[in-house]
Amino acid sequence: MPRPSLNALRAFEATARLRSFGDAAEELSVTHGAISRHIRSLEDTLGVLLLLRNAHSTEPTPEGARLAEGLSRAFNLIQASVEQVRPGPLTLSCSASIMMYWLLPRLGKLHRKHASLEVGFNTGSGEIDFTRENISVAIRLNTIKAPKDIEPKPLIDEWIGPVCSPEYLRATLIKAPHDLNRARLLATNTRPGAWQDWFDSAQLGELQPAIMESFEHFYLLIQAAKCGLGIANVPRMLVRDELDSGALVAPFGFVPGPRKLVLWVAPHLEARPQTAALVDWLGVELRDTEGVPA
Repeated sequence: MPRPSLNALRAFEATARLRSFGDAAEELSVTHGAISRHIRSLEDTLGVLLLLRNAHSTEPTPEGARLAEGLSRAFNLIQASVEQVRPGPLTLSCSASIMMYWLLPRLGKLHRKHASLEVGFNTGSGEIDFTRENISVAIRLNTIKAPKDIEPKPLIDEWIGPVCSPEYLRATLIKAPHDLNRARLLATNTRPGAWQDWFDSAQLGELQPAIMESFEHFYLLIQAAKCGLGIANVPRMLVRDELDSGALVAPFGFVPGPRKLVLWVAPHLEARPQTAALVDWLGVELRDTEGVPA
């Protein structure tokens, strides 16, 4: 029996994983027709149907699913092996809000401590594939499912609390948590339960004020609070600099919330000195700035 071509195997693995000829073609930078021809050739070579095709979706057959699973492991191993012998810049992944409000203002400190360390950045807050997405280290909440064979490294508790502009606080005369019943509460779509998290963590479960407006991301929510549109409930690490400058105030301080921050480290890069340096700096910096009450 002739051996399947590597291009055909790659085309099939991408199509089975993405459930789409078009998405596979885009990932591999080839045409839709090339993907289709590769998969037909592979099915002819193996003598078995690998994909069920219809107008709306592409699903692997049981035989195709088994082949795709093995191929995914094999291609990830190949990529990991290449990265081990050809080390390049590290890639750190974290949410856009952590990137904007915590990491970027502190990058100068990282560069001064590790001048030769090259780090690129990826914004994301969900599950990842280290090899396929070329990510070295990821900051994540402990509520996100970690990749297989990854043991999350604990970092810090996430401290949460209400913040608003000084002008809004003066205008509304908010002095105690129960005054929130007459305040304009702001929220974010990425963390719709943020206020309830704070009520529960601060033992104020009897409070149930209504959310007046919700924004798409934390950075929009924080800007809205700075503009005096209401009071927002946010992780302290995202507003540390605004609190220090006086642009925002936290009338009731902060309490540890139900979530923790953890680090995921790519197994094939964990032994690199550069990875260890980045992981160590992140842990120390987070604990120094966010690990104790304000």
